[in-house]
Amino acid sequence: MTGLSDISIAQAKTLLHIKEIAKKLKLVEDDLEMYGKYKAKLPLSLIDERKVNKHHLVLVTAITPTPAGEGKTTVSIGLTEGLNKIGKQALVVLREPSLGPVFGLKGGATGGGYSQVVPMEDINLHFTGDFNAIEKANNLLAALIDNNIQSKAQNLRIDPRTILWKRVIDMNDRALRDITIGLGGTSNGVPRQDSFNITPASEVMAILCMASSLENLKERLGNILIGFTFDKQPVFARDLKAENAMTILLKEAIKPNLVQTLEENPAIIHGGPFANIAQGTNTIIATKMGLSLSDYVVTEAGFGADLGAEKFLNIKSQFAKLNPKCVVLVLTIRALRHHGGAKSDAYNIPSLAKVAEGFKNLEKHIENIRKFNIEPVVAINSFVSDSEDEVNYIIKKCAGLGVHAVLSEGWAKGGEGTKKLAAAVVDVVENKATQYKPLYSWKLPIKEKIEIIAKEIYGAKKVVYGVQAELNLKRIDRLGFNDFAVCMAKTQKSFSDDDKLIGRPKDFTITVREIEIAAGAQFVIPILGKMSRMPGLPTIPASEHMTIDKNGVISGLS
Repeated sequence: MTGLSDISIAQAKTLLHIKEIAKKLKLVEDDLEMYGKYKAKLPLSLIDERKVNKHHLVLVTAITPTPAGEGKTTVSIGLTEGLNKIGKQALVVLREPSLGPVFGLKGGATGGGYSQVVPMEDINLHFTGDFNAIEKANNLLAALIDNNIQSKAQNLRIDPRTILWKRVIDMNDRALRDITIGLGGTSNGVPRQDSFNITPASEVMAILCMASSLENLKERLGNILIGFTFDKQPVFARDLKAENAMTILLKEAIKPNLVQTLEENPAIIHGGPFANIAQGTNTIIATKMGLSLSDYVVTEAGFGADLGAEKFLNIKSQFAKLNPKCVVLVLTIRALRHHGGAKSDAYNIPSLAKVAEGFKNLEKHIENIRKFNIEPVVAINSFVSDSEDEVNYIIKKCAGLGVHAVLSEGWAKGGEGTKKLAAAVVDVVENKATQYKPLYSWKLPIKEKIEIIAKEIYGAKKVVYGVQAELNLKRIDRLGFNDFAVCMAKTQKSFSDDDKLIGRPKDFTITVREIEIAAGAQFVIPILGKMSRMPGLPTIPASEHMTIDKNGVISGLS
């Protein structure tokens, strides 16, 4: 493998036709809606609710990550390969990559090395058009809003100052964070301030991920709160008769996508919300379809367990009545060095002292997972800079907490490198698994739910609310949305809302700046600290390192 990049490994693989992958799930060609030879849509009729909680759901999450991430997707794919290697029927269910990070800092999101889903280039780029459909449905609603404001015949008397709905684009573009639209005369609309979010932060994305059927998708789209009239009455997407047209745009996007891993195991990829500004998990439909078709389903939630896993367990699992049996906590030793105080130029330098200090971050995540009545397994995502002393220290410390810690070598060895991790997961699922329980009931008041998350998961001492947040809480109460779930928007770099508080901070205060309402998704979004829902590109974007030759062969997309 020496000298091979992620993309060259993927390109060197001869893929099976998607019909052959489908056969491994006991599906026939008529069950597939094919997008070429290697991708297919799956009809919702394949979901069998009787099988969903009879099969085993494993969630992969991580400790608080470094900017490069800890390799959750690589571990998720590798674990699936390992489970199949040890005789279990398993498939992986993942989120779709966003083009923003692909061309920005993080690059692609299809795994790495010998633990990848393929065709890698297609998945990382336009795939089957789901993101495009979400973007178009979102922006159709935005166009209908501005059209109604200008219209004299069908005017709902929407106050332009109260419009909550943002346009979206699937690209990191900081110049779109604050814009003015409607300039150039009355034929161009009514001038007003507006902004763009990135597509993974769209409520349409959130709704797609929460929907249980096409009809439920349409109902949720109609429930989107878009703003208020001049006499302060709420206006919903259904008031603009938008829900049918939006659903028409999403009628194919609601169907999960079937692809394959490098070891020719099935993989389902569907939906793609970020976890720091959205719920961070794939669709309920995709997860239930996986559980209908396979004994083991490995799925992944974005960023650290304080974000993606918390939302997976408190929002998705509670709403969909899922019963996750095990949580895999991914770490890299370089991340433990980071949380132990190492600067970025020392991330790859072994330091048992810094790993010991950084272990406190992992320990808090272990405690948090157990609050949901689930046993974790720790996956040490292997890097060449790891020292044997550091690896042994983590394994021993975890054993002292009653937790399996296993070296995961999926990047270098594929399924052969994750068989021990797979065995540890099976041990928890088959011998230690208990009934998952959420941390809070949706019926609790909004403030109480926020404080449970902030204190129990983050370790905060107290929560304070800004003036705008207090006004938002009054609005939520007036609209009758107190029984919604809570989807925190918070930095991924710390348990707190301060990027600089690494490790396991204590006695800190969480500040809720404002609270957005996602009525269609049925959750509210407290904004903690300075969070942007439109990322910017780094100084040197990943796009600068990408090339395509005369034969259409792509390099640098990894």
